[in-house]
Amino acid sequence: MNDYQTAMEGMKNALTSHDELIRSFNRSAYQERFQKYYLSLVGAMDAIETLYGTVLEKDTMLSNMAHALTASAAGIIESAPRRQREQIKINLSLTMAGYVFPALLRYQGASSKPLVDAVLKSWKESFPKSNLTPADYESIEAGFHRKFCFITTAACQMTGRADDCYELTLLRNYRDRYLLSLPGGEDLVNAYYDVAPSIVKHIGRREDASVIYQGIWKDYIAPCITLIEQGAYAACRDLYMEMVRDLKDRYFYLDPNGKNAA
Repeated sequence: MNDYQTAMEGMKNALTSHDELIRSFNRSAYQERFQKYYLSLVGAMDAIETLYGTVLEKDTMLSNMAHALTASAAGIIESAPRRQREQIKINLSLTMAGYVFPALLRYQGASSKPLVDAVLKSWKESFPKSNLTPADYESIEAGFHRKFCFITTAACQMTGRADDCYELTLLRNYRDRYLLSLPGGEDLVNAYYDVAPSIVKHIGRREDASVIYQGIWKDYIAPCITLIEQGAYAACRDLYMEMVRDLKDRYFYLDPNGKNAA
């Protein structure tokens, strides 16, 4: 297999294990799983780096590599049952943000940044509603210690809002500047992150996931935003805790068939 074929195959297969990668996208498993993922792409990135140093049409070569990846993503979505496609789009975007872009940037070759730019361009052409933004591994890993807003992020994605939207930014600042400053605040935040990823995963498996997230937005997140804007920080904390308790009771203990296993 020549360098071009090796590179193309690597890009085509970059997202094939997205289900497994998403399951490992948590504070305890991410570091080890990312290292394995990175090593699985090194051969393809070596081939791309060699091609980048030898071919005359560098932009065309990188565009072909990027298209191979995004075409693979489109194929994964199209082959899925229609009711699952929105959740798969979210999972693929998380895989891109959490694994693909960080792996490409970690390689630190002459081709790395131009390849990331080409992939991002191709991705946004294929998925115009995407708000995908590249980040390096260090930023993602540090983010697990700063904490992600899992439920709110999922609700924002389902309602068409960007990861850096006003609402998410406001809630993150509220968490960092208010909740974490309270006595016992860090324990409260940690308790949330112990259950939130499973809640999001179980909701994502349901056919009515978008309806559920619209309800979460209406009943909890939008009122929390209003309370923060009014300076009613304690009331927002109480409402957010109520949301987590409610969603935990409904969705945390589901078996693989979507039924409550508690």
